[in-house]
Amino acid sequence: MPTKSQQQSEIQRWIAEFQKNPDDEQLQTKIILHYERMVGALANKFAKNSDVRQDICQVGMIGLIAAIKRFDPSVGGSFESFAIPTIVGEIKRYIRDKTWSVHVPRRVKELSPKIRKATETLTRQLQRSPNIEEIAEAIGETEEIVLETMEMAGGYNALSVDSRIDGDSEGAAMTLLDVVGKQDSGYEQVHKKLILTKAFQVLSQREKDILMCTYFENLSQKETGVRLGISQMHVSRLQRNALRKLRANLPQKDEIGISSYY
Repeated sequence: MPTKSQQQSEIQRWIAEFQKNPDDEQLQTKIILHYERMVGALANKFAKNSDVRQDICQVGMIGLIAAIKRFDPSVGGSFESFAIPTIVGEIKRYIRDKTWSVHVPRRVKELSPKIRKATETLTRQLQRSPNIEEIAEAIGETEEIVLETMEMAGGYNALSVDSRIDGDSEGAAMTLLDVVGKQDSGYEQVHKKLILTKAFQVLSQREKDILMCTYFENLSQKETGVRLGISQMHVSRLQRNALRKLRANLPQKDEIGISSYY
């Protein structure tokens, strides 16, 4: 039986071969199957019920594939130590952005229908769309809470990997799963561009801190707010402003795909 060190060397050899031949689906499957139990164990920590476990597992697999593409053994450390934060970060972003069934507080779930009803009532009364202040007054909450709830309500529905996306040039239907494992140069471009000092010169220090927390340390907006001593909504606004600045100032904007985050 091979030792742990020998197993690590073998895995790193597989990954190096796959990075050279990203279209080798057989080798990709071999690596994925090796780490299938690890991804499943991580998914179990975040899935509170069986209804969402499969989707979270699929999201974890997407994180695993991203880690396989980006792993650099010359930096040091095992692949697992690099892959786990990447997988967990992908799962956390999915939970934060795409589903209420796992992570959203009950208060947000209760306020969302109240806000929707108040908006409909005020629209009829005022003959126009109400502003945040008017909605907040109608339901007896602060403007910040209304904004936070409305933002989180936008990610109510879980996005399965079986969800349809735009078809190819011939009009063929595609799902998210169809694109898993394919070469994605845009993904690498985003990370390379974001770490350039020149790009970050257009941001304030607070905006830099927020991007470092949310995209490099995989913290949620709430966790980032706690660390920086500001509200989650403030984090969200500054994050959007920072991405707009980068989108406006980075060269080759169409190649880096910053708009895909929002």
